[in-house]
Order: sequence, then structure tokens, then C-alpha cells
Amino acid sequence: MPEVSVLLSVYRGSDPTELAAALDSLWAQTRPADEVVMVEDGPLTTALEEVLDAHGAGHPELRRIHLAINNGLGKALQAGLNTITTTYVARLDTDDIAAPERLETQLAWLSEHPDVAILGTAMREFDDEAWHATGDLSAAATKTRALPESHDAIARYALLNSPVNHPSVMMKVAAIKSAGGYRDVHHMEDYDLWARLLASGARFHNLPEPLTYFRTSAAQFERRTGKGMFAAEKQMQDNLVRYGLISRPRAILNLGIRTAYRLLPTALLTRVYSKLFHR
Repeated sequence: MPEVSVLLSVYRGSDPTELAAALDSLWAQTRPADEVVMVEDGPLTTALEEVLDAHGAGHPELRRIHLAINNGLGKALQAGLNTITTTYVARLDTDDIAAPERLETQLAWLSEHPDVAILGTAMREFDDEAWHATGDLSAAATKTRALPESHDAIARYALLNSPVNHPSVMMKVAAIKSAGGYRDVHHMEDYDLWARLLASGARFHNLPEPLTYFRTSAAQFERRTGKGMFAAEKQMQDNLVRYGLISRPRAILNLGIRTAYRLLPTALLTRVYSKLFHR
């Protein structure tokens, strides 16, 4: 099979235990990555450094990139992408966990569908407290976050929302570099990349199998509704217009819908999120 890298980014606010679990899930792959590229987005805590030192000692495929200051996720991922020369790159966040068969399954599917540049999957959401209480990740993962599967359905969905679960994705390196890679779009680095790829004619697919475990918490909803999100939403809608995917009137409508969604009380927002994404 072609070579594949896994790209992650860690910063001083990351949790050392979660980082260790994410790395452990990569070492347990049925088809291991040829390299794991860890971008250190600014100085890290001693605890995070110790986790990376320990894993690096046992896994020479772990390659670390040190950034002098914290640049944010988009710039950090691009710094890592600039160094990657494998055919494919997979993403994983440092608080998520890859199912053991994830890389093997995605590589096999892509080898049979060479026209597809971006392959996402469904994700199993899990509650961190339930996992630690029971020690059983499968039992703690009770909901599946799924998105449209076919390219045409993904292209339609992308007119309003990000159409791929970013921590689940495997991508052709040449395609994403040709589209300009990751850019600094607050909390929407992935959506912006998908939009540019769609505008360039790249083909997408989402597998229905949940191959990544996605950690959920109330803090995630708070981040997505916090300060700066309206400006980020407006920038993203402006980008969709500039890429030729939507009209200006559609951008105004999208901005209204997405802003109203983010302004919902947390309890109602959680219920609406479940209706939209869970199956």
C-alpha cells in the first residue's frame, strides 16, 4: 500500500493523559503509519514533554516539529504538512482515539477508488468520565456522528456546514497542497480547506463506519459558541462566496442560520446537535 503519515498538533493546554491515549491508538493500528508527525505549537508543559519523550523513545516513527510560539491550529497543521512527502496524510486530534483498523480500512478503500482525494468516516462520540469509570471505551461510546457519504451529497452539505469529520479524515497530500493547505480560519481550518478542495474539483467520500472515537464535553460547545465565533462565521461565509460555492445572498442566509444555532442555550444546543448529527 502507499505510504501514509498521521498529522497531529499539541499545545500547552493539551491534556497529557489524552495525548498518551491518542498516541497509543496509533501504535496499535493493524496497518501502522509510516510516520507520525507531531507539531508542538509553542512551548509545552513538562508533563506533555515527558509524554512525547517517552513515546518517541519507543517509536522512531514519531517525528516532532517544534514551533517557537503558539500559532493556532491552522498554522500548526500547515507547518507539519509542509514537511510531509508520503502519498496520504491522516488527521487525528490529541484528545481523540483511532480505532485499530482505521488506517488499514481507509488505505484499502482509497486504493480501490483512486479518484477520491478526501476520505472521512463516521465517529463514535464517547464520554471521558464514563470511559475512565468503566475502563471500556466501546461502552462509553454511545452515539455515532455521521455525515453524508457520496460526493454529490457532501458537496451540497458543504454549502451550509463542514462536510467531513476532521479527526477522521485521510487525504491525498498532493491534492491538499495544490489547494493551498491549511489556513488560519478560527475554528474552521478544516471547513475552509474542504471548500477550496471542492472548488478545485477534488472528490470526497465519507465511510459510514465509525473509525475514530471522538471525545465530547461541555467545554467543546462553549468553545464553539465563544468570543470571536461571529467574526469566524462571517469570514467563512465570505470565503465560500470567494471560492464560487455560494452567492452573497446565500452567505447572508447561512450566517443568520449558523449564528442563531450558536446562540441557543447549551442544553437546547446539545439536543439540536444530536438531531442533526447523531444516528
